[in-house]
Amino acid sequence: MTNNSTIDNYLNMDLLRFTTAGSVDDGKSTLIGRLLYDSKSIFEDQLEAIEEASNKKGKEYVDLSLLTDGLKAEREQGITIDVAYRYFATPKRKFIIADTPGHVQYTRNMVTGASTANLAIILIDARNGVTEQTCRHTIIASLLQIKHIIVCINKMDLVNFSQDVFEKIKNAYLQFAAPLNINDIQFIPISALHGDNVVEPSTNMPWYTGGTLLSNLENVNIENDADFQHFRFPVQYVIRPHSEKYHDFRGYAGRIEGGILKKGDEVIALPSGIKTKIKSIETFDGQLETAFTPMSVTLTLEDDIDISRGDMIVKPDSIPHTAQEIELMICWLNEKKMQPGGKYILKHTTKEAKCIIKEVKYKININTLEPITDNRDVGLNDIARVVIKSASPVFYDTYSQNRSTGSLILIDEFTNETVGAGMIQ
Repeated sequence: MTNNSTIDNYLNMDLLRFTTAGSVDDGKSTLIGRLLYDSKSIFEDQLEAIEEASNKKGKEYVDLSLLTDGLKAEREQGITIDVAYRYFATPKRKFIIADTPGHVQYTRNMVTGASTANLAIILIDARNGVTEQTCRHTIIASLLQIKHIIVCINKMDLVNFSQDVFEKIKNAYLQFAAPLNINDIQFIPISALHGDNVVEPSTNMPWYTGGTLLSNLENVNIENDADFQHFRFPVQYVIRPHSEKYHDFRGYAGRIEGGILKKGDEVIALPSGIKTKIKSIETFDGQLETAFTPMSVTLTLEDDIDISRGDMIVKPDSIPHTAQEIELMICWLNEKKMQPGGKYILKHTTKEAKCIIKEVKYKININTLEPITDNRDVGLNDIARVVIKSASPVFYDTYSQNRSTGSLILIDEFTNETVGAGMIQ
């Protein structure tokens, strides 16, 4: 039986997904390497390999950036979106790092890596301050509704650990970010090369008392980031065992993408609109009294209803938007330009449907967020506001309310390539 205590324990053992953004010279790879090294999250053979590689390069120190560089060979074959993932854990929390390139020509890479992130680390070189790329990374994080940002002002050792330099960069960044409505921004002065304020507090900057990067990552509160108010259950699979033991069993399997559900709750099946009640909540380990996002469960209903993959089970007091014509911000991921009036396959949660690009309203200047209306050709890495029309109704929320039910992808129906990632407005 699941009660409030069980839910609290589940949430306390949470997983933090974060993405990193920074130019080649900002020290992003070194920071990730330092974070993994100082938190003792790398194996001895990995350490020996980067020590050997550092020696071959004639370096007097262990080049921790080589640790993440080595991940490139481990990336899954056949994936054209160049994002490397790294996993590590501390006694307080589990982490997934999405290591993404930050150049403008790799906008799609950052969008892909950041689309599931709770938090973004944005690196700034203390010698250069806020740059165009800093602004670009922050704007993308804002578009993707990342609620927490940690700005790491790196290479403080090269500016004599100056508090004045730190404060000037902090103020410049806050002035730029003010219109973007990012509620949680933290600033940490670090030296990734020497480890200052990454895992261990720095003795070189006694004026800073805000905690290390790792302590901030361990303690950032993400419990309220998920939507626990609006129950959303896209049906992934209908389970009919057709066995003697489970002759009459009919269950609907999927992942809860929002809200909390209890046995006996009244629900509505979409698109039919038929009401029924939850008979049981099944898992591999047995039945539950309560389930919540992002748990994967199988639901049984008190009434036999025609439900199939792509349908959605919701509660009567929180019905999602239903429409065939949808307006969204889209990041174009393919070298072949978007075709206005072109036909694509829309994939939203577990639903697939054919759709067309009805209108391109404007493109976004990724450096200023200003609309571009004189050129509406949407190509690789462009972000644009478009209207699509689906062949069948889509049940959705806005991206700001629920990132799972507020996002979709477009697929080329001939090549089966993912060509666009959209955030529903």
